[in-house]
Amino acid sequence: MLTVTPPDSKPQDASTEVPGSPVAGGPLPPGANVAVATPGGAVADPDDLVSTEKLPTLVDRVQAFRAKYEKQEMALFFFAGFLYDVLTLSPIDDALTEVQNFAYLAILAGLLVLEQRYPEGVEPPKLLMKVWRFREDALHFFLGSLLSAFTLFLFKSSSGFTPLVFLGGMFSLLVANELPRFRQLGPVIRVALFSLCVTLYFASLLPVLFGRVGWWIFTLSVVLGCGSVYGLLRVLKRWRPDEKALLRTVAVPGFGAQALLLGCYFLGVIPPVPLAVQYSGIYHAVEKVPQNVYGTSGVYHLTSEEHPWWKVWTAFHHGDQDFMARDGEEPMYFFRIFAPKGFEPYRVRVRWFYDHPEKGWTALGKGHLASVSANGSEGGFRYYAKPGTPPKPGDWRVVVETEDGHEINRLNFTVTPDTRPIEERKQKVDVSVFGTIKPITLEAWQKSRPPAPTAAPAAATAPVP
Repeated sequence: MLTVTPPDSKPQDASTEVPGSPVAGGPLPPGANVAVATPGGAVADPDDLVSTEKLPTLVDRVQAFRAKYEKQEMALFFFAGFLYDVLTLSPIDDALTEVQNFAYLAILAGLLVLEQRYPEGVEPPKLLMKVWRFREDALHFFLGSLLSAFTLFLFKSSSGFTPLVFLGGMFSLLVANELPRFRQLGPVIRVALFSLCVTLYFASLLPVLFGRVGWWIFTLSVVLGCGSVYGLLRVLKRWRPDEKALLRTVAVPGFGAQALLLGCYFLGVIPPVPLAVQYSGIYHAVEKVPQNVYGTSGVYHLTSEEHPWWKVWTAFHHGDQDFMARDGEEPMYFFRIFAPKGFEPYRVRVRWFYDHPEKGWTALGKGHLASVSANGSEGGFRYYAKPGTPPKPGDWRVVVETEDGHEINRLNFTVTPDTRPIEERKQKVDVSVFGTIKPITLEAWQKSRPPAPTAAPAAATAPVP
């Protein structure tokens, strides 16, 4: 039988179409499994063209985000530890605080040992595999918490500038730890920070235990800090016999930090923790009120000037830091100083300085030694002093120091002659009471105080503490 091919058709062996492929532009039949021709002439199954890569889970996306912002995450954990301690910090003599700080130091020591035991490229035990990637976050959190606690104690025990420098130095070390050049050295910066934290811990604990401050207390703290670094070296030597590596990564930063702290103390950079001046102000008059006036003891009247409403900056002053002096008037420096319970009686020196136009800051004599006792109250022990001679107009400064010259507090004020008529001077009286740090107005005190007790027989009257 003879068949005839239409003129417009092509032989089957000359066709470029793949059997079963749709005509260009034509509709696809429902549910058709269409083969696709590749340029090389091979036919690909459409199922093979579908990506079989596993979709990332939430955990995968979180890990990718953490890897992208690794440095920012470490800084966040450091500041989180700092903020946590700012919000939860208890008094320096609180037993729970001391136990918590000791636990933090123990955890840090353990993390540093594990970090040296299993450096980069060494797989940790299976028990630690799931949490091992969080080790640096934990290190930064506990370091931030400890450094914040000790820095706040330093703030309370000084005038504020020195702890700022100290805190800036700590943050600089933390930033340096994230730089590639320093990271190549290993955990050098973290060991140095740990060494600092150990000594500062004992420098805050030992004065509370012994009830005194002094150079030998801080020196003993440094000795204990050196002992912790030596103990760290002995433990690590079991797993890393390379003495040169241990010398570079542990001994030098650890003992170097101790030498730095000891030098800073004897230069007067580190304040005498735990002593702290909690309040200080300049007044025109300070008077201790007799007990029979209010029916209670420990009440002081602090007299200062009323300032015009437009001098808004005086809201941050304590008393008369803009001291308007009449003939014969002397400024009265009133302060509250805190020491923990059980602290032995001690002495502080109050010194006055005048900014001489030609000589600069000049001391007015050797100052006045004040005998102070610790009453264990958060309000602290109150004391007041005056320079002993009417001051010259200009800038002045009053400083409270320990007997060995470590500064606890300073207050700047300005003296100007008062040429106003006496009737133009408007004064106000604030009241300082036992157990309350900041003075309150006389009106508020009179409204809030309990009524004076009625007279009782002498035998039944309890002694006032």
